Amino acid sequence: MPSFRSLPPSLLGPGRSSSPAEVDARRIHVPVARAMVDCAIYVEGERLPGKYTHAAALAKVHELEAEGQKAFVWLGLHEPDEHQMESVAHTFNLHPIAVEDAVHAHQRPKVERYDDALFLIVKTVKYVPHESVAQARQIVETGEIMVFVGADYVVTVRHGDHTGLAGLRHHLESEHLQLALGPYAVMHGIAEHVVESYLDVARLMECDIDTIEEEAFSPDLKTDIAQIYMLKREVVEMRRAVFPLTGALQKITSEHKDLMTKEVLRYMRDVLSLQTQAGDQISSYDELLSSLVQAELAKVGLQQNLDMRKISAWVAIAAVPTMIAGIYGMNFEHMPELSWAYGYPAVLALMVTVCGFLYFNFRRNHWL
Repeated sequence: MPSFRSLPPSLLGPGRSSSPAEVDARRIHVPVARAMVDCAIYVEGERLPGKYTHAAALAKVHELEAEGQKAFVWLGLHEPDEHQMESVAHTFNLHPIAVEDAVHAHQRPKVERYDDALFLIVKTVKYVPHESVAQARQIVETGEIMVFVGADYVVTVRHGDHTGLAGLRHHLESEHLQLALGPYAVMHGIAEHVVESYLDVARLMECDIDTIEEEAFSPDLKTDIAQIYMLKREVVEMRRAVFPLTGALQKITSEHKDLMTKEVLRYMRDVLSLQTQAGDQISSYDELLSSLVQAELAKVGLQQNLDMRKISAWVAIAAVPTMIAGIYGMNFEHMPELSWAYGYPAVLALMVTVCGFLYFNFRRNHWL
């Protein structure tokens, strides 16, 4: 598939003529080394010293395998472009569909098998620190890691500025027994690293949810329902990142177990158990926030009912003097007590008495 950088100006479409500088810029190919985070060769779990290009590393692995040694290369890339991935795909014989997914990102977590190789996509999550939920605009930030795994290579492609794999690589190199199990053990390490980050973020989000829950049911505090909706939106975003990975891990442990050793398969089943735990936590948070939304809506409805009762009570109280004043305002010649000297104060006293009686009864019935 030709890259858009190699298309001539005549194929750019009507009205898309380009200057010579723009055409030259499209022809400039950034080397793979610019997107390379690390490239290492591992023999029996030990890292070989030295720096390698991806092509030289794979050639060295083939030499070691010819000598009877178990070796593989682990290439780490960060947001490579099309040309860079084309070079890597040519070296490692990666499937074009998987390569396209790795370049464009924004993919759903999944696992695909291409002959004797697996392509795994996982969503990464990061908790965005904030002083309070009311001031937060984003709580969860997502990224992606694509993992190509073959018999003698692992190629990781990371999108996003968080959840780097350098720390994981150093950890595996310090405890090289897992690396000695081969490339699929690296895939397990990446999956475990991501799933553990799900649990860490879930624990941090639990503090925000507990705070919102306390405010929602506190008589002294008023909760803005928009805060609950914002938090629920972040939980839903995390749920979209977490839940599909469960199916992918189940598929690995059931349909593609022939590619892995029994030891690696045990590790993958343990990751699946952690993934299920993370999914259950996120699901419970989603249900709790839905309940809080319903509770807030119920509180709003209850407050509206209380307001209407107060308004109705005051209207009933005001109706009594209004009615009496309206009767005496009709200006008929023969009306009771018009010629009585104490008629005016008597009518006022009647109004106050009736209004006081109504007010007392409304207060007793908690309408006021």
